[in-house]
Amino acid sequence: MACLLGTLRSSQPVARFQRSCGLFPAAEEGGGSSGDPAEGPRERGACNGAGALRCPARAPPGGVRRGLGPQACTQKYIVKNYFYYYLFKFSAALGEEIFYITFLPFTYWNIDHSVSRRMIIVWSIVMYIGQVSKDILKWPRPLSPPVVKLEMRTNAEYGMPSTHAMAATAISFSFFIATMNLYKYPLELGLAAAFVFSTLVCLSRLYTGMHTVLDVIGGALISAVLLVLLYPAWDTIDHLLLTSPFCPLFSLVVPLVLCYNYPKLDYYSPTRGDTTTILGAAAGATVGFWLNNKYSASAYTDESVQPGFPLVTSAMVFVLARFFVGILVVLLTRWLMKSMVLGMLGYRYKFPIHDLEARRRLEVEVPYKFVTYSSVGFTATVIVPLLHELLGLL
Repeated sequence: MACLLGTLRSSQPVARFQRSCGLFPAAEEGGGSSGDPAEGPRERGACNGAGALRCPARAPPGGVRRGLGPQACTQKYIVKNYFYYYLFKFSAALGEEIFYITFLPFTYWNIDHSVSRRMIIVWSIVMYIGQVSKDILKWPRPLSPPVVKLEMRTNAEYGMPSTHAMAATAISFSFFIATMNLYKYPLELGLAAAFVFSTLVCLSRLYTGMHTVLDVIGGALISAVLLVLLYPAWDTIDHLLLTSPFCPLFSLVVPLVLCYNYPKLDYYSPTRGDTTTILGAAAGATVGFWLNNKYSASAYTDESVQPGFPLVTSAMVFVLARFFVGILVVLLTRWLMKSMVLGMLGYRYKFPIHDLEARRRLEVEVPYKFVTYSSVGFTATVIVPLLHELLGLL
């Protein structure tokens, strides 16, 4: 067992997977040498993850490409299979902010409020545990070489567990579990869709060179265990969040305390900022859920959501209109709040708003991201539906 775990934690299986999908370092142009392409020197110009913040490659395919890291360390790579390249680059984006900020609000505006609430609860809990676990375990990411790294930002984080794998498993299967008794569709189809979605995201973390096999398996398993533990309490948690008079205070204070007391590292890592973003968005959305239920606004009640998936009805135009109007307002809110909060913090702590190092300080990063994204969550659940009602899009 120890030997198996050691193999799954090593960089060689990741490198072999990349080569099998047509991704090679420039040094192996033409298919490589006679030996195993995953073997060889591991420390030569290494781009080796947490704490290093060095040279993950990021470039479009076609011929020899170069990834440029923030410390001018470069890594060239060759893409020989465009299908896998774009498939896994797209799949990797399904675990990023661009997916969260579109899919979760879409679910609330167009599918079912209760499904959206449960997904956000599970997502925020799973992601907090995953992010904190990374900085407690402090397992390094795959070594490069032999691995080719296609991402820059997350290379500064530790690897175990893969929060992409955790988020994909949590969101896909919580969506499946929450909808299987609400809508009529083949359960096998829903289960297969959840499995394919989470599998693609997990494989994308290997293809991009960001995680070992053990990181990915560990992330998916942790998420599955948390789903099993949370499922019996879904209805109770949902009821408390909607009806408890203490919900707004609890939803804002507890995440904020967790963010300020995030595990400290010897160097800057984006994990604290990402965690604050997630908890802030969930906090704002939860306050919105509570307000909607308390004041029984017609725009927010579950009865206003038509039974059945709206994507296959004649209301497709309204679905798209709600989505694009909502996303526009959400993005505008994010830009406006980010500018305002950074401006105020810059005035308070005497730094220019474009000073990246100053924005990484605890007293700046946590309030800036928490206020910005709690505003985004509140806007998505309260302001946008009111605008939908005003525009006649319900």
